[in-house]
Amino acid sequence: MNDHTEASKAVFFINYLVFFFPEPPQVFDGSPMSGKRDCGHRDGDCERRLFYRRLFACFLFLIVIVLLIVLIVWLVLRPTRPRFYLQDTSVVQLNLTAGTGLLTSVLQVTISSRNPNDRIGIYYDRLVSYARYQGQQITTSAILPTGYQGHNDVIVWSPYLFGLAVPLAPDLAAALSQDQHAGYVLLSVRIDGRLRWKVGTWISGRYHLHVNCPAFLVLDSSKPYAPDAGSYFYRFQFPQYARCSVDI
Repeated sequence: MNDHTEASKAVFFINYLVFFFPEPPQVFDGSPMSGKRDCGHRDGDCERRLFYRRLFACFLFLIVIVLLIVLIVWLVLRPTRPRFYLQDTSVVQLNLTAGTGLLTSVLQVTISSRNPNDRIGIYYDRLVSYARYQGQQITTSAILPTGYQGHNDVIVWSPYLFGLAVPLAPDLAAALSQDQHAGYVLLSVRIDGRLRWKVGTWISGRYHLHVNCPAFLVLDSSKPYAPDAGSYFYRFQFPQYARCSVDI
């Protein structure tokens, strides 16, 4: 009886050790023999898995390095979009023909651009300017000179914007007539184009540029309203320059 009890205790103790202290896993140390022991009898599948793991690790390492370089360059250069200002708007004509909704406008605008970056230059590849009233374009697009803008440089454009007998939607014609009688008109001078960044000898790809300059015009009291042949002739003036919004 005692022998049977002792044998049962021994079996229980052995099962306890096997359960709580299993055989430690084999570790692959890079040697051929270790790789074979780790892979077992499926050597081809194991080697392929190891190859893919190493390839993925290298790919991940390259991505981290590239992101780190981009972050360092951004922290050093601090790229900032150019700043545009509407300095002046001379209204030669802003005539709305009564009853027809035809608008004839002649404007000369003066717009300046400043590159605030200390280490980044800007190439302007294509620039056009035009005027809008409440979302509708009222002049043709004037092509602006393009070129390179260096660090902290300033470029000034003074194009004429023409719109000959542009038909307005009925609600826009009524709104413009009310604004003219009230003595103020809010126009929007736009610039659309493309630009490239230049850092040292490296030049980036082209980016779309959209500039919106509010032109708040007030009635010039020295040149009062004078109707002529069914048209409303007003002389407006631009009281102060305005900063433009820039989207890239």
